Amino acid sequence: MSVNLKLMGAISGAAVLLSAVTAQAEVLFWSTQAKPVEEAQAMREQVLSGAGNVDYQPNDGGPWLTRLKAELQAGSGSIGVLGALHGDYSAMDPDDLVDLDGLGLSASGTFNSLAKLGTGKMQYIPWMQASYIMAANKKALPHLPKGANIDALTYDQLIAWGKNMMEATGEAKFGFPAGPKGLKHRFFQGYLYPSYTNGVVRTFASDDAVTAWEKMRELWAVTNPASTNFSFLQEQLLNGDAWVVFDHTSRVAQAFNDRPDDFIAFPAPAGPTGRGFMPVLAGVAIPRTAPDMDAAKALVQHMLKPETQIATLRATNFFPVVDVELPSDLPPAVQAAGNAVAKMSGSADANPGLLPAGLGAKGGEFSQLYTETFERIVLAGQDIRTVLDEHKIRLQAIMNESGAPCWAPDAPSNGPCPVE
Repeated sequence: MSVNLKLMGAISGAAVLLSAVTAQAEVLFWSTQAKPVEEAQAMREQVLSGAGNVDYQPNDGGPWLTRLKAELQAGSGSIGVLGALHGDYSAMDPDDLVDLDGLGLSASGTFNSLAKLGTGKMQYIPWMQASYIMAANKKALPHLPKGANIDALTYDQLIAWGKNMMEATGEAKFGFPAGPKGLKHRFFQGYLYPSYTNGVVRTFASDDAVTAWEKMRELWAVTNPASTNFSFLQEQLLNGDAWVVFDHTSRVAQAFNDRPDDFIAFPAPAGPTGRGFMPVLAGVAIPRTAPDMDAAKALVQHMLKPETQIATLRATNFFPVVDVELPSDLPPAVQAAGNAVAKMSGSADANPGLLPAGLGAKGGEFSQLYTETFERIVLAGQDIRTVLDEHKIRLQAIMNESGAPCWAPDAPSNGPCPVE
């Protein structure tokens, strides 16, 4: 009897030990984001605090994809949760990702639609975002067109605002990042084209694109001509060369941090086909080979908690994808940009133009084509239709050589995205 009791005790102890080991099993969080040492450490110590036993491992895109592909091909692996940009997921086979519909998690409707990757299921859960915004010196506010809502401007109202400032001051006070290191190409790809053509590649040479470039000429007429030398618009906000500007959140940050009471941030304007904007959207997903689905799903749910979203913002300077109240102790630039990004992505007419995906070595050539289109049409005053028809041929060659399929807001394609 005593032997049996000892045996039963040993079995019971082993079961408890096994249960404890199982409960403490690590979830490997395999990510392309938050790679700098400081960000990765903040992810481990702050963002993932309270998420259980998580091994956060950030990697460059190449090694990240190589290991993931190997595990998927083998049919088993150790990666529990993926963290990556929308473009990384859009290049994957949807069948390799677990359907996350049942988790009941929700970002903005716009982002949820993107996360389905053209399927009827949530292929990933939106996690965090960065973007480009508008910013203005408060001196510009009295010159807003009558009836204009700064959080819901149209391109026509932005142009009228520029004209009003020009008449009042004798100077063109709109600033645009048209300098050698400026991000002007992102404005055309993610803002102007989606707002006027509901596309960026398919619609490149469309009649709507002609209208878009005509509108860009109108905007340039009220733009500080020295903008061809502007690259980081925080400098022009601070020195007064520009009162209203467009740029990446990080490139106007110094103005808000140095003089937070002097400036406001607000969404990009809208055109006939919506409020085009370019989110740098990251998401979390679960590969079909995840070793512990319950633990992986619990980690995904943790990443969308409001407190986790705030911790992620502090760690990475990427903004929340859910509606949260930003703490008052964040830097002024983060507060201002965060509110503008949230309004822009959550607007009823939001029309995201995503970062180009799948172009590989052709990415630079792709962006240069949009820059050259601007230079020929707006700076050199060449005929719009002629330029678009000529560049259309070059653009199609880039798409064919890269094999890149269409990305939002263009309709999906089988094979290289066509320039229609």
